[in-house]
Amino acid sequence: MKKTPLVIKHFKEQHYSTFFNPNTGFFARIEEPEHDEPFWSWHGPELLDISITNWCDKGCALCYRKSDELGHHMSIEDYEKVIQQAQQMHVFQVALGGGNPNQHPYFCEILCLTREKYGIVPNYTTNGRGLTGDVLQATKKYCGAVAVSAYSPYKETQEAIDLLLSYGIKTNIHFILSSESINTAIDWLKNPPNFLSKINALIFLNYKPVGRYYSHKLLLKNSNRVEEFFHLATEKKHSFKIGFDTCTVTGIARFTKTPHICYEGCDAGRFSMFVSEDMKMYPCSFMVEAGYEGVPIVGNNMKDFWQSGEPFKRIRNKLGSGGCVGCQKASLCLGGCPLFPEINLCPEQ
Repeated sequence: MKKTPLVIKHFKEQHYSTFFNPNTGFFARIEEPEHDEPFWSWHGPELLDISITNWCDKGCALCYRKSDELGHHMSIEDYEKVIQQAQQMHVFQVALGGGNPNQHPYFCEILCLTREKYGIVPNYTTNGRGLTGDVLQATKKYCGAVAVSAYSPYKETQEAIDLLLSYGIKTNIHFILSSESINTAIDWLKNPPNFLSKINALIFLNYKPVGRYYSHKLLLKNSNRVEEFFHLATEKKHSFKIGFDTCTVTGIARFTKTPHICYEGCDAGRFSMFVSEDMKMYPCSFMVEAGYEGVPIVGNNMKDFWQSGEPFKRIRNKLGSGGCVGCQKASLCLGGCPLFPEINLCPEQ
């Protein structure tokens, strides 16, 4: 009988266990009888979002990090300091980002180090450039999945998808959902282009008014097709999976019939954390360009600041305050985004 790769960890102090399959990405939290699911993981984040570079030669208008060719890389020595502590904090997966992470000069070494030495599954998001043979082989060997950022006119998006799939790599699409792009999203859901039939999942990310192209006009709530989109995304059958970032949770709560068990409110500071290329910790990656001050990584302080650092305590307190007063779904969406309330799709906002 083939041995299952399932990783099971029990966290006695919080009365729950986690189940993770590093081969498929399956993950679940199971609380002990007569105990609630934990509001946050005391031991450390389950997912660590790491910007290993802010270098990018594409210059996309919607880049929330304003990445360009002046961006710098995190050293592999600094990366190992982060990933070593991540292992001690029981991190299951890392999401490598940028910039364009696969154009980091030591990217293949980073993937190998993460999986082989520390037993953590690396994933990354790419703009499609720099997918060399070495990068693709290392991705196939070490990564759980790759997400391709979708940008009009989508030619590079399609080429990257075809290239990744030719190596048998699990491939997703990250689609930024704004008042402008929602029309394309609806078109794709109604009449999917051929390349969507090949992917694992189409993940929609709610636009945040931060970064290179800062515009409140692009907020999703400014479209009159929001309800139509959510109905199509959740009620129509598709040949590919549909996913959302937690920043869209208020739209799911308002416009869909999604079962309560499928909800996940903002997990910043609760189950995820961001580390920037200049070695600073934040509850959420969008805090960098929004002007929030990160906590420098000094020595082995990551777990201490995860548990008691002021930025992390503040965001947990805000998310745990009960959400919107009088809303029947506040316990599901936790009041939506605590950093950019203007992106929430609640009727009163």
